[in-house]
Amino acid sequence: MNWLRKLFNFRERRDSGRPGSDDPDDHGGDVVKPFLEHLEDLRGTLFKMAVCIVVGGIIAFCVHDWLMALVKAPLAGTPVRLVAPDLVTPFMVSLKLSFYAGIVITFPFLLYFAAEFVLPALTRKERRLLLPGIFVGFLLFGCGVVISYYYILPKTVHWFQNYGEGMGVEFLLDISKYFGFVAHLTLACGFLCEVPIVIIALSLLNVVSYKLLAGTRPYAATMILILVAIISPSPDPVTFITLSAPVLGIYEICIWIVFFIERRRAK
Repeated sequence: MNWLRKLFNFRERRDSGRPGSDDPDDHGGDVVKPFLEHLEDLRGTLFKMAVCIVVGGIIAFCVHDWLMALVKAPLAGTPVRLVAPDLVTPFMVSLKLSFYAGIVITFPFLLYFAAEFVLPALTRKERRLLLPGIFVGFLLFGCGVVISYYYILPKTVHWFQNYGEGMGVEFLLDISKYFGFVAHLTLACGFLCEVPIVIIALSLLNVVSYKLLAGTRPYAATMILILVAIISPSPDPVTFITLSAPVLGIYEICIWIVFFIERRRAK
């Protein structure tokens, strides 16, 4: 509940604008509301996001054959065969595929609804940055998904296949387990690329500061390396460095973005 109260307080904290500011564009904020009314707003936001994902899932289900071909593409040229343990599994996989694809399709709208919930606490100048911020967030998410699909996934699949063949193993993969592997890997990379947006949002919420981020830099770098190692289990050092270096670079850039945000606030 503490994080909810912090979030709700952030929505109210600039009810009449920043103290001492004469700039008419520096005023924003929502009327002060009781906790339950903020909770109702949050419920409405979550409901809109859920409806958005359902609509995106329905659209994706209409082209599920094409999406399934994309999922199976990394197995092209390998002796790996996909099998279903029962008659219902292919249909359930199609539903899951449509759900995850719905998240990807509607991700800009999900970001917008999340930002809209915090919107009352933003000044007019900050609201002008909302759409560019959503665009950048979707671009980072899309880059993570694309890099994972075209680079990480094929390398990971082929490494495990070669490892198994070296042990004399023939592969008959359960289609639901293979799909779960592909979906989790691609979405994890997409959300990992959202680190800048999350850090900047937490900075605006006064949850993190430049001093905190700079002081915990070694621990954060270690966690990032562990996450990259989990997402890309291939032991190839080139792949590991190629993935970890951009994420570490993005995190370092985020630290300095927070520094300039705090410096601007102080002025």
